[in-house]
Amino acid sequence: MINIKSEHELALMRTACRLTAVARKAAADAVRPGVTTGEIDRIVRKTIEDAGATPSFLGYGGFPGSACVSINDEVIHGIPSPKRVIHEGDIVKVDVGAYIGGFHGDCAATIPCGEVSEEAKKLIEVTRQSFYEGIRYAREGCRISDISSAVQAYVEAHGFSVVRSYVGHGVGAALHESPEIPNFGRPGHGVRLQRGMTLAIEPMVNAGVYDVKVLPDGWTVKTRDGRLSAHYENTVAITDGEPEILTNIDGEVL
Repeated sequence: MINIKSEHELALMRTACRLTAVARKAAADAVRPGVTTGEIDRIVRKTIEDAGATPSFLGYGGFPGSACVSINDEVIHGIPSPKRVIHEGDIVKVDVGAYIGGFHGDCAATIPCGEVSEEAKKLIEVTRQSFYEGIRYAREGCRISDISSAVQAYVEAHGFSVVRSYVGHGVGAALHESPEIPNFGRPGHGVRLQRGMTLAIEPMVNAGVYDVKVLPDGWTVKTRDGRLSAHYENTVAITDGEPEILTNIDGEVL
């Protein structure tokens, strides 16, 4: 079942999503050599809780952190740790969610630590832009796979691959709602988009092959070939016109 949000519910979503974006920005600003992933997690948790909200990820399915912090060849779901130090040249994926007023926000970004390789710069930019290529089709009357196909085409045109084992999703009163939103596929398939749908659209892009593996911790997902991966995500509302990016700060999107 797909939950269509009323105008009142969308207003509550905007509050949750704005806070989520604030937490993402706070995490991004903290990325520098010598900082631990545990410290990034602490900053995210404090930012969210100081606003009277709850970190969506903390305890979700048993996850021990308030943010997923994944480095280099880690794709998603990295467990933050006070012993995991971020180094110059790393690329750091921070995925955050906040729950307040009965609704969740969800967003992620990949942040370079200091000077990174040319491949890493290109990967980060292509991943971010693939999101914007996808949301050109996040419009009433289009289908889910129209978004998926646009993401895949842009990524592959730049020599990278999209992860297939993990996908975007609906978001609202639950952190993960229907429908699923793959980052690959042929256009013209899947659910037709309706005004009031709220979607977490999140390209996960690998420099090499799209295959991934899960580490023994049961959470951390890494590229199968050990090459870099990037992740970018925003919560988007389907309107009667242009899609609305809900995870922004006063109109600015990281």
